[in-house]
Amino acid sequence: MITLGDVVRRQLHVPTIAAVRDVATILAGDAPETAAVLFYGSNLRTGETEGVLDFYVLTAGPPERGLWPTVSYREFDLHGETLRAKIATMRMATFAKAAAAQTLDTTIWTRFVQPSALVWVRDPATATKVAVAIGDAAKSAARFAAALGPETGTADDYWRALFRQTYAAELRVERKGREGQILGFDPGRYAELLPLAWTADGIAYRDEAGMLKPDLSPARRNALLRAWGRRRRAGKPLNVARLVRAAFTFEGAARYGVWKVERHTGVAVPLTPWREKHPILAAPGVFWRVWRARAQTGPKTV
Repeated sequence: MITLGDVVRRQLHVPTIAAVRDVATILAGDAPETAAVLFYGSNLRTGETEGVLDFYVLTAGPPERGLWPTVSYREFDLHGETLRAKIATMRMATFAKAAAAQTLDTTIWTRFVQPSALVWVRDPATATKVAVAIGDAAKSAARFAAALGPETGTADDYWRALFRQTYAAELRVERKGREGQILGFDPGRYAELLPLAWTADGIAYRDEAGMLKPDLSPARRNALLRAWGRRRRAGKPLNVARLVRAAFTFEGAARYGVWKVERHTGVAVPLTPWREKHPILAAPGVFWRVWRARAQTGPKTV
């Protein structure tokens, strides 16, 4: 009989391209306290290197005090191309707590109920800890989906209801229907995952030809809705605080910014030493130059 743990381990060990594994090895070698490196996002689904590769670096030590994760952007010249990576770094202990919904944060369990690959790990014991945390993320997401979703519906109905609520709680600009895009990459995985996560979390359910009905008592449903209400109220303030922190701690912010500008506008912005040292102060001038360049002659170097 397949269990939630089986699905989690299968996903974590999905094959990844050599470029991703090489970047993960470099990231792991940068700090001796690195315990594991997770790869996630659209590039995991497509197997391509275009755009930005998304990594989570989990480190040893007690849970952080204050805000997390620390975010950085780096470029690597490997395999005859420039690989771009956005790296979030946090303690393994904090990651495990957040995945299990033991904090008000929703970003970890929402992100890691989606596919991720364990591309570097220190040892088998750490691999087990990561798998447990990812399983807890699935249980956290499925638990809230049971309360936020319909009384009866397909697995897709529950996941859509959950993702719509989490997007609304976070300070994110997502296109309408973004949840359908996520679920559409591997609908079979999510259909399999939901009942397994409910079972692992002790939530009984009925399955009548694919129509699911979780068995939540009124007391438990109300408790979950109250817990969700606390997270919804905290979501945007937490995001604002992290954005403010990132404005001063995002390593490689200027390099990441000029790459994004060129990618989305076609306007090449030289990375001057001043812009690299003062990305926040430089931003208004960059935006003005981009607007002027596009208004006058279209894409060009400014």
